[in-house]
Amino acid sequence: MIDIIHHFIAIIQNLDKINLIKSVKAYFCLTMTVNWLNKIYQMDCIKGMNEILPEKSIDVIVTSPPYNINVEYNSYNDNRPFNEYLDWIELVAQGCFRVLKDDGSFFFNIGDRPSDELRSLSVAQRIVKYFTLQNTIHWVKSIAVPERDINIGHYKPVNSLRYLNNSHEYIFHFTKLGDVEVDKLAIGVPYADKSNIGRWKKAQNDLRGRGNQWFIPYETVQEKKIHPAMFPIQLPEMCIKLHGLNKNRILVILDPFLGAGTTALAAKKLGCHYVGFEIDSNYIELALEALNE
Repeated sequence: MIDIIHHFIAIIQNLDKINLIKSVKAYFCLTMTVNWLNKIYQMDCIKGMNEILPEKSIDVIVTSPPYNINVEYNSYNDNRPFNEYLDWIELVAQGCFRVLKDDGSFFFNIGDRPSDELRSLSVAQRIVKYFTLQNTIHWVKSIAVPERDINIGHYKPVNSLRYLNNSHEYIFHFTKLGDVEVDKLAIGVPYADKSNIGRWKKAQNDLRGRGNQWFIPYETVQEKKIHPAMFPIQLPEMCIKLHGLNKNRILVILDPFLGAGTTALAAKKLGCHYVGFEIDSNYIELALEALNE
């Protein structure tokens, strides 16, 4: 450590004042990078984002907060007064804005109760105080097209004669200014009509944009130790790929509500760095076990 400090002092002695300031910032940013990358912190994410992560250090945020619909978590009360919940989400948004790079993407997954379909939109309205809503993606969990003999996926049954089963959730794609270019073909699908190939300049291959309807089936939770609200690994993978991996650098992915570590697993699988916050030690243990496999 002493040798590093001496080396740093030798460098700054040959710099003018402006370059000295830049070098000091770069040095401490590098030092902080070594300390917090590829780690999971057991702490409140608002505190963690404000105290541990450097400003504008994150390329992509993929997360799913507690929905405030009375899910049974180990260490969190998911039944707060709704206005209190919205105020809390706003603090989370402020922290995310601080740590996200100017060209970064913030993917925010949330669902509703069938009896209250506007809750997610109320949450999004709080977040757009700081961000721009660039894309609204629908995570389709279950779909039935009997005319094509299609009936796939899972959904949560609703014991009601008034409300329909919710077969989708939102993935709101926020950016700071709404001007972030995305890699649509990274999650593209083949053309159904092959005559479209070559018809347009950008249609040279059998691949088109998927659009904003993403069918991603999920596994039902059968073990009590498993996190009760996990999204499938394909969800963060697709979000990261859509943002774009070809950035001439290793992306840094954040999940403020890491849970059992799905976002970190997706980041690692795609060759990215990760960082996450989680208040429950049991979920952190599950995440670390999965990451070390």
